[in-house]
Amino acid sequence: MEAKFKIWETSRKIYLKIIENYSLEQLNKIPEGFSNNLAWNLGHIIVSQQGLVYRLSGLPMNISPEMMEKYKNGSKPTATTQEEINELKVLLFSLLEKTKEDYANGKFTSYNEFTTGTGFHLANIKDAMEFNNYHEGIHLGFMMNIRKFI
Repeated sequence: MEAKFKIWETSRKIYLKIIENYSLEQLNKIPEGFSNNLAWNLGHIIVSQQGLVYRLSGLPMNISPEMMEKYKNGSKPTATTQEEINELKVLLFSLLEKTKEDYANGKFTSYNEFTTGTGFHLANIKDAMEFNNYHEGIHLGFMMNIRKFI
């Protein structure tokens, strides 16, 4: 699991570096040909991790229902405020640390098997964490493309 957490932490550092280099207007801009923006991708990876890891483990998520609704799979970007960006930046690492702590403390005792929309079958918490890293990598690629057009 240590390698999974290390990959996740490295990914989150890259996300933060990208976000810190753009204005709020740029973070909210949806370039022509794209269906979302940098801000939405940032929020989406946070809520997806909470759903994949916590909700499917039968544990309470560590985000608000409003945040889940705004950035869940299938949602459309709406204007994100600077306060929301600041909160998302904090959550990038606080939720990573919380998950590491909860894993070390044995809180993930069950998992509701799930097959993602792309066909990945998640049978347990380890599968969920591996898929989360894969998912975050996809969205990192989206963000790298979006930033070329803002």
